Amino acid sequence: MRFTSEQRLDDGVLAREFTLGEIPGTLWTPGSAGSSGAAPAPLVLMAHNNGLPKAQPRLVARARHCAAYGYAVATIDAAGCGDRPRSAADEQARADMRRAIQSGEPVDEIFESYIGPLVEKAVPDWRTTLDALLALPEIGGPVGYSGWTAVGIRLAVSEPRIAAAGFFAGGYVPLAQREEARQVTIPLLFLLQWDDEGNPRQRALDLFDAFGTEEKTLHANLGGHTGTPWFEVDDGNRFFDRHLK
Repeated sequence: MRFTSEQRLDDGVLAREFTLGEIPGTLWTPGSAGSSGAAPAPLVLMAHNNGLPKAQPRLVARARHCAAYGYAVATIDAAGCGDRPRSAADEQARADMRRAIQSGEPVDEIFESYIGPLVEKAVPDWRTTLDALLALPEIGGPVGYSGWTAVGIRLAVSEPRIAAAGFFAGGYVPLAQREEARQVTIPLLFLLQWDDEGNPRQRALDLFDAFGTEEKTLHANLGGHTGTPWFEVDDGNRFFDRHLK
């Protein structure tokens, strides 16, 4: 892991850009992290939905708030996402999916052909990043996950260091992850936007029902895909407090 820049923000949080091989990422740590006598900060991996960059303003705002709350927070651009190159086939699949959603056409086949492979590529990058982050003296376990549901499901069932997860509900989850949801046994907070124009509500409710964990909570709010109330960020921090601190 090579840090390429750092900036001390006005809330005391330290923001550092890094590269790890071909993986670009950002690490936010609380002001106390690394200081003499301070305990290592618990870590939250924060993943945005497919194709959106790590510098997306909503993601950055969530990450900074979580770091100011006392967590180390990391996000990366997964393969084919953000600033990382996309193939012509990826670009075509994204365009086809966007057109189908806008026109009301069936999107399941297009979704599977694009998102399924994206999850398969993203999870190894996240695990490699996790290895490097936990080697830093200012960061310790346990580890939480927040964000993109499809990647989160795969990490929750394949990565034993993930102790709790907060998912932003999306009805469109690849078939493989819908099956894997039954194997999720860690504490789970599931956020659902009731009027999400891009994700069928019933699919999201069915997915919540499928999770195998005995400790799962559903928060549903009125509004569209990007309308998650800010107070849910505070609730998410309290959720991680219960399971990571």
